[in-house]
Amino acid sequence: MPSFDTSVLWTSLLWTAIAFVAGSIPFSVLLGKFALGKDIRAYGDGNPGGTNVARAGGKVWGGIAILLDGIKAAIPVWIAFRMAGIDGMWIVPVALAPTLGHAYSPFLGFRGGKAIASTAGVWLGLITWEGPVALAIFLLLGYYLINGDGWSALGMMTGFGLYLLIRNSLFIWTYPLFAPTEASFFVIWLGQVLLLAWKHRYDLRQWPRLRSA
Repeated sequence: MPSFDTSVLWTSLLWTAIAFVAGSIPFSVLLGKFALGKDIRAYGDGNPGGTNVARAGGKVWGGIAILLDGIKAAIPVWIAFRMAGIDGMWIVPVALAPTLGHAYSPFLGFRGGKAIASTAGVWLGLITWEGPVALAIFLLLGYYLINGDGWSALGMMTGFGLYLLIRNSLFIWTYPLFAPTEASFFVIWLGQVLLLAWKHRYDLRQWPRLRSA
C-alpha cells in the first residue's frame, strides 16, 4: 500500500471525477436521438446500450455505440495511469469510475447501461489492446456456451480473472518493482465483477443452462 501523499490523493480524486463524468455520457441514447431519430430505450430490454442501438438502427450503429462506450472509459483511465502517473491502489477509484458512470449516469436520472463495453474500455486504458481482446474472447465463449446474458457476463469476468492471474504471475516474476500496480488490477476486477453482477441481477435469478442442453 503506497504511503499517504496528499498530492496523489487529490490527483486521484480529480481523475476519478473526470472518469465518472466521461463514463456518464450516454452515447447510445445520443446516437439514437440525433442519428436515428429514435429513443433506443424503447427497444429490446430498454437498456441504453449498444445492443439496443443495433436493434433500432442496425449493426453498424450498434458497433459505433459500443466503440464510443469503450473509448469514453479508456481515455481518462489511460491519461491518469500513463500520463498523470497514478498507479498502485490510487488507480482503483479512477478505473472503477467510468463503469459506475455508465451504469448510473446522472444524465439519465442515475440510470444506465450494463457496463460491458465500458468495462472493456477501462482495461484498454490499463493494459492496452490485450484487455479488450481477452474480454471479447471470454464473452463470446460465454454467450456460445451459456444461455443467459448475466451468466455469460460473469463467465467473461471469471475467465478474465484467470487471465489476469496468469498475467500477473508472469509480470511480477519479470518486473517485481511493479507488483503494487499489478495487485491493484485484481481490486479493479473485483469491483467490476460486483457491479456487473448487480446490473445483471435479474438475469442471475435463473440458474445458468448450457445452450446445448
